[in-house]
Amino acid sequence: MTDLADTPPRLAAEGAPRLAGYAVFAAMISAAGLPIYIHAPKFYVDSYGVSLTALGAVLFVLRLLDFGQDPLLGWLSERTRRARAAMVAGAVLVLAGSMIGLFAVAPPVAPLLWFGLTLTGLFSAFSFLTISFYAQGVQAADRLGAKGHVRLAGWRETGALLGVCVAAVAPTILMGSSAPFTAFALGFAVLCLAALWAMRGQWSAVSVPQSDQSGFGIVLRDPVARRLLILALVNATPVAVSSTLFLFFVESRLQAPGLEGPLLLLFFLAAAASAPVWGKAAARFGAKRSLLFGMVLSILAFAGAATLGAGDTVLFALVCLGSGAALGADLTLLPAIFARRMAQIAPTAAEGFGLWSLVSKFTLAFAAVALLPLLETTGFKTGADNPPQALQMLTFLYALVPCALKLVAIALLAATRLEDDD
Repeated sequence: MTDLADTPPRLAAEGAPRLAGYAVFAAMISAAGLPIYIHAPKFYVDSYGVSLTALGAVLFVLRLLDFGQDPLLGWLSERTRRARAAMVAGAVLVLAGSMIGLFAVAPPVAPLLWFGLTLTGLFSAFSFLTISFYAQGVQAADRLGAKGHVRLAGWRETGALLGVCVAAVAPTILMGSSAPFTAFALGFAVLCLAALWAMRGQWSAVSVPQSDQSGFGIVLRDPVARRLLILALVNATPVAVSSTLFLFFVESRLQAPGLEGPLLLLFFLAAAASAPVWGKAAARFGAKRSLLFGMVLSILAFAGAATLGAGDTVLFALVCLGSGAALGADLTLLPAIFARRMAQIAPTAAEGFGLWSLVSKFTLAFAAVALLPLLETTGFKTGADNPPQALQMLTFLYALVPCALKLVAIALLAATRLEDDD
């Protein structure tokens, strides 16, 4: 069996990368990703009375923007890689400023417009940073020797999941303060400065002829890379669905308002704790087999959620543990598999991860534009007594739709021939 990261070194000896720095930077990026989809729609509904349908439409339009933007940002990251440290620093400042504008500044224009403007800045910076960071990781992993991609992915994704944990529950923890989301945004700005410091000196460039080793064509012409991009799209959609509906499910289906924060924390802590375990499993059994097992675990967890009703918070905590552990497999192993392929076909990798970022974020847009309006048509209202048909639709969307999508992802992965297959 060929190891996932058994790739010949391509870089000059520059010293081993600081893995702790990768973990801190990943925590910053992830704190600006999934938690924003969890908190921002509900924050704007509760604070400014914006409708779920309008918010879903804005999120979808912003994701359509990414269809053109993410590949272009990948191209930009590739062409400016020798000035990557400066480009990253500028993007981090945009990210921090957009977060402050989204949560800490009263909208100076119509709330829905301000929501769109601040998220445009936040998502654009998030995209550029994600692409550049993961591309840098492909280069850095070559300096770690055997199992380099899995080892770096373990640190990076553990840091990312811890960042998600903190960002997901911080507004709830800060509810006792006069302005919890303002405190959250300012705390995020501090994290941005810490992440820049942790990654100082790590933004090296690799000397590869651009004509041979860069461009979208080299990625899209590779059948394995194409299959992995499709798999990323299908496999990330269940996470997007459940993340978009998590707060509504806890508040309305379980009738457990106030427990959203602890349950979110349990979910993401399970993912963070499982990430090193999945890395070890990949080293022993292969990344593909380990990822397949994680997908099956996800189906079992969400199938259990479909049976829950009011007051079943203890059982839902078990669902959070199982689905969180499955998420750890998704976030640790699938990016490592893709990074391994990029190291083989496109060592600078920026444009490849531009495509990866595009398909990953599209799932969140799809969830927002498809699910929120559909839920609203059944009469669902946040924080209110909802009719039975609305609660049934909420359960169907939250629990059963992810199961069906995971089955498709399992079929795609099983049909994909990877280096760690026997």
